[in-house]
Amino acid sequence: MREQYRTTELSAADLAPEPIAQFTRWFKETAENPAIHEPNAMIVSTAGADGRPSSRTVLLKHYDRAGFVFFTNYDSRKGADLAANPYASLLFPWHPLARQVIVTGRAERVGREETVAYFRTRPHGSQLGAWASPQSSVIASRAELLARYEELAARYPEDAQVPVPPEWGGIRVVPEAVEFWQGHENRLHDRLRYVREAGPGSAEGADGETWRVERLAP
Repeated sequence: MREQYRTTELSAADLAPEPIAQFTRWFKETAENPAIHEPNAMIVSTAGADGRPSSRTVLLKHYDRAGFVFFTNYDSRKGADLAANPYASLLFPWHPLARQVIVTGRAERVGREETVAYFRTRPHGSQLGAWASPQSSVIASRAELLARYEELAARYPEDAQVPVPPEWGGIRVVPEAVEFWQGHENRLHDRLRYVREAGPGSAEGADGETWRVERLAP
């Protein structure tokens, strides 16, 4: 199966001076498109010390010039991968717009205060779920998981403050390269990539960082 993409050309002249501003442009358009469910859904790819890759879908919870933030159990597979090999790739697959954004960079844990502040905004059930699930671990059954959840629900009713699990927190991917992919007919897609650098002739963002824009063959 193959689809012919018919979209507008993306040129270097169309891009914002730095990738976060460009991501904001595209993210706004994506969020306004009713055909796209959960525009903040992204595929996170990691590799462990043995070099074996793994991928999963998570939700982007915050982004700014410092990077792209998601939250997870640090004892999960992705948490263990990043502890051994602190680099990740993020893919935003916005297929109805024939667009993708690919972020690659170094992953680091966010501060505990930032984790606690975000945890407090989660629905009560999601807070309990963070405690109930030993993410990526083998469990005997779903019944075991539900029993653990019910035990926690009895301990922390709706009006109780749920503490943040010590092994749970945020990951920030600090971008080293950000690619904007726009699909076109005959597989002649536009692929424009910002690469972080410091040197003459590069585009400078408002924070003083410099980025080189390069076009990739599709």
